[in-house]
Amino acid sequence: MKPTVKSLSLLLALAVGTSAASAQSEPRRVVPQSATQVKLSYAPLVADSAPAVVNIYTRKVVKTRSAMFDDSLFKRFFGDQFSFGMPKERVRGSLGSGVIVRPDGIIVTNNHVIEGADEVTVVLSDRREFDAKIILADPRTDLAILQIEAGDEPLALLYLADSDSVQVGDIVLAIGNPFGIGQTVTGGIVSANARTQRGISDFGFFIQTDAAVNPGNSGGALIGIDGNLLGINTAIYSRTGASNGIGFAVPANMVKSVLRAALNEGQLVRPWLGIRGQSVTTDLAAGLGLDRAGGVLVDEVYAGGPAAAAGVNPGDVIMAVSGKEIIDEPGLNFRIATLQEGDEVPLAVLAEGFIQERRVALSLPPEDPARDLTKLDGRHPFQGVTVGNMSPRFNEELQISSFRKGVIVLEVERRSPSARYQFLIPGDVLLAMNGETVSRVSDLDTVIDETAERFVYQIQRRGRIQECTVVPNRSFRCNTIR
Repeated sequence: MKPTVKSLSLLLALAVGTSAASAQSEPRRVVPQSATQVKLSYAPLVADSAPAVVNIYTRKVVKTRSAMFDDSLFKRFFGDQFSFGMPKERVRGSLGSGVIVRPDGIIVTNNHVIEGADEVTVVLSDRREFDAKIILADPRTDLAILQIEAGDEPLALLYLADSDSVQVGDIVLAIGNPFGIGQTVTGGIVSANARTQRGISDFGFFIQTDAAVNPGNSGGALIGIDGNLLGINTAIYSRTGASNGIGFAVPANMVKSVLRAALNEGQLVRPWLGIRGQSVTTDLAAGLGLDRAGGVLVDEVYAGGPAAAAGVNPGDVIMAVSGKEIIDEPGLNFRIATLQEGDEVPLAVLAEGFIQERRVALSLPPEDPARDLTKLDGRHPFQGVTVGNMSPRFNEELQISSFRKGVIVLEVERRSPSARYQFLIPGDVLLAMNGETVSRVSDLDTVIDETAERFVYQIQRRGRIQECTVVPNRSFRCNTIR
């Protein structure tokens, strides 16, 4: 039996029922009823909130050569064969914003604000300056956690809101340091919720606002009219680099999960469902008998994982998590990433034509097999290559599919044969060597024969399977076989 419009209406009720119930307990939002109310000022709110927003300055020492040798015309004729003189060092600086969220000097900002920095300086609204320590940097969410030692003097701070309570049309303020001109406050409304913008972060799920956000606002605060932190301003949509009224903030609920990890000895391991899926597009929805796009179609279920234990099967469609409707795969990833190991989560699943509930006990992705990081040594073409075993846990760190298995190349030593001729490059997955399957790092001890006159091996490189042959000191070739 295919789902009917009636059953889909039931699903949507299930998906948003919890949110609606919580919304009823919140203060009712009202439109101003008089000119006096319209003239109310945000000044008291800003006075309370702005001191918790800080300016962040970073410094990075970079080495450069003479401008003549970096000139494109010079390189065109002479290449890189000249390296006269010692490289010069210069300091590259950048700026951004951050938010104090704990009285012990814990600050949240964007990862891209502090990425690669040798020094990080935090300047408070009262002009005090402190060196900051990076506790955790997470490129996948574009969040970073810093800490300063401010002594006994109390610090202003902002409390993290429940970002799921944000509604389109809510008034918000953005506080930050645009263009380095000093702390600035802009106002607007929430333009959209659950924007899944790819390319900003791996967990692309954002609050969109029309409050002006410009370069330097990154890492600053997006606050509601209650003064609580709704999100961390992280990106804008612009063709010119200036604000066009489309800004994005990482929701506070994601900030909470990264902050929780930072305070837990800096170990950020997210819970997982143990599925591989795809967003349900309009075309897929028609084939599934749905009257609209939405949800995540399960393509594969990891044996023994949380979803498998709860009875989720390939072909099922996940439509809601804890009463929150799932529109696409980034939305599902966000919902799971904000939860903790051990949480029992109700899923609304379309299975066999009916909406059913599956209760999933979340766990951490397993590291099976152990990563066994090994630097290959010996008199063979792969000397100096570091490899490791893939597993769901390790793959999460590598930001690749948790379902991939085998031996992955992690690093290639400079001046090694592979660095010179690209026998292996980082990201390659070794599949076979000299006719023997390679499924573990330990297999390489037996399949790499130092006395062999040639080495024939298969790798997966950038999505293609290649068979390569190396005759030491004589020849090297690779052919794509599929």
